[in-house]
Amino acid sequence: MKIFCLAALALNLAFNVFPATQDAVPAAVYEQFFTGTNLAGWNSPEANPFWSATKGILKGQNDSSLKGNVLYTKKDYRNFDLETEVRWSGEIDSGIMFRKPELQLQFGVSRSLKTDMTGSFYTGKYPEPGRARKLTEAFKPGEWNKVRLVARGDTFTVWVNDIKTTEYTDPHFSAAAPIGLQVHPGLKMEVEFRNLKIKELE
Repeated sequence: MKIFCLAALALNLAFNVFPATQDAVPAAVYEQFFTGTNLAGWNSPEANPFWSATKGILKGQNDSSLKGNVLYTKKDYRNFDLETEVRWSGEIDSGIMFRKPELQLQFGVSRSLKTDMTGSFYTGKYPEPGRARKLTEAFKPGEWNKVRLVARGDTFTVWVNDIKTTEYTDPHFSAAAPIGLQVHPGLKMEVEFRNLKIKELE
């Protein structure tokens, strides 16, 4: 009995003095990068008919002459894990811009292809390996859709409502850059974002 008690005591001391590695090195946590009430942390235009923040929703829309805009973060990011919820109805052309040279995760209808390319990557064209799969299974038109984008090294991965739709590898898009949200010029559109959060990766 004494031997058993001593062994248990030694094991307990070992755990307290030498904690498990996952406890000793805290994992990175998501940070909100949209306050829900204003555009702090973003480089918004001085005259700003394009973007508004109310009740936790960031809304982007064209001005009366159908000009567009990209709203960029003040901070640069390279490797990151980004989550947001996005919603629209009707035809839009929007997306998340990141890295340098700039890479885009498309939301809505491509101006060049005249077809919905949501979840696909745009590089100046839509490369076949960067096109979304399983989108009809994952995407809910007109509703809030959860989108997760992970950029790590030369690989870019997308989940829509927790279904993996896209994985694209391209070493060309390598440098850190601000993250942008797009309102495309030339069509009347409105897109909404909420719960924007990001986790920087090693």
